[in-house]
Amino acid sequence: MDKLLFTNGEWLAGEGGERPILDPGSGATIGSFSQASDAQIDAALASVQEGFRTWSAMGALERGDILRRAAANLRAGVDEIAHLLTEEQGKPLAQARGEVGVAAEIIEWCAEEGRRVYGTIIPSRQSSVRHVVAPQPVGPVLAMAAWNFPLFICARKLGDALAAGCSVLLKPAEEAPRSPARLVKAFEDAGLPKGVIALLYGDPPTISARCIASPVIKKITFTGSTPVGRILLRQAAEGLKPATMELGGHAPVLVFDDVDPDAVAGVAAPVKFRNSGQVCSSPTRFYVHERAYEPFVDSFVRRARALRVGHGLDAETEMGPLISARRVEAMERLVRDAVDRGSRLLCGGERLGTSGNFFAPTVLVDVPQDALIMQEEPFGPIVPIAKFSDLEDGIRLANDNPYGLTGYAFTSSLATERAVADRLDVGVIAINHLVAAAPEVPFGGVKESGLGSEGGEEGVRSFLHNKYVTTALPQI
Repeated sequence: MDKLLFTNGEWLAGEGGERPILDPGSGATIGSFSQASDAQIDAALASVQEGFRTWSAMGALERGDILRRAAANLRAGVDEIAHLLTEEQGKPLAQARGEVGVAAEIIEWCAEEGRRVYGTIIPSRQSSVRHVVAPQPVGPVLAMAAWNFPLFICARKLGDALAAGCSVLLKPAEEAPRSPARLVKAFEDAGLPKGVIALLYGDPPTISARCIASPVIKKITFTGSTPVGRILLRQAAEGLKPATMELGGHAPVLVFDDVDPDAVAGVAAPVKFRNSGQVCSSPTRFYVHERAYEPFVDSFVRRARALRVGHGLDAETEMGPLISARRVEAMERLVRDAVDRGSRLLCGGERLGTSGNFFAPTVLVDVPQDALIMQEEPFGPIVPIAKFSDLEDGIRLANDNPYGLTGYAFTSSLATERAVADRLDVGVIAINHLVAAAPEVPFGGVKESGLGSEGGEEGVRSFLHNKYVTTALPQI
């Protein structure tokens, strides 16, 4: 059994019961860990409270040096960490290696951004008075992360918060626990002081409720589903605690008739099926202009059928399994509903094999707007495609959804590009490509996709509050 809890600089076994670690590619048990008890949750809270005093008193340069060493430790351990990540989450090994590299890059960027947390001097109405606005770290943070990118999401939360001078109680997803623990070990080996990071696994509702209610925690950051986000926001509101919420997405893709539909399909298919479609920013609703519709559909179906599906540790695998059998059942439900409502199933639509959580790359066409697949975040390898007639029709369909995280468009018209950028109700828009995130840019949604941003200057700033200091010269 692995010791995956980390409190006050020590790795501990949990006292709250054992939980298996499953390989989603085979269904086999590949390890186990024990979960935190209430007493261990309280000990972790006390640990990050003390760690905040130490970390916030350190200079930005010293904190940045530790972050850079942690990133270097990740890069040095890329082979081991990627293997763990693929075993417990399922993504192909090449994608797991890429995730480790991106996590290291985020931490490196945050190490530098911490040096640029500047204050402001405001001109005074009196020559004897000085006004200063000084950014201050908010305090210990509760960070909760999802299982689809267990290393990347934790690295982004840790990087932003630590760069701002906050300590962090980290609660990753229990489905993929070992790679986040390896991330914390990279910080420990980099010389992070005791208590600056605590790591907990256990019953998520118990941990979140107990930690959010604690006076120790001053801010919440969460990546996960919108329904869970609502629950956490209600809990945070009781203590008037700020929260950053990166919630569900259901990204529209508008393909206009002034681009090559085959080329767009060639760009979109690998991104759509990356991580088996289990990506919050994944392109998920394809709206194609009626004049480009048939060639786009033909090209996308051809590419979906050619995709090699298998275990993530197989070097030839291009798409791995879903995280759980429950996700496979969700895919089957969405496909049945779409077909019942008049959609045509052109490929996939079924479970693959008898072991593991594999679902075939699936393309549905002529999908009506009221189909569940157009309204619910699929979080899987299903591609619904529908027609639109003109710009107004396309934007209307794209916005007809409760989510607003990312959106995409392909066009050669500057006027169309401007209209889509201005009128699509999302927090992030990529036009003529599908890269929606980088360490130096903010990432966050609108509507039911969340509150606030992670990444970029905005990500670090979200863990700071402004202290106004006004000083008059002594009158002698």
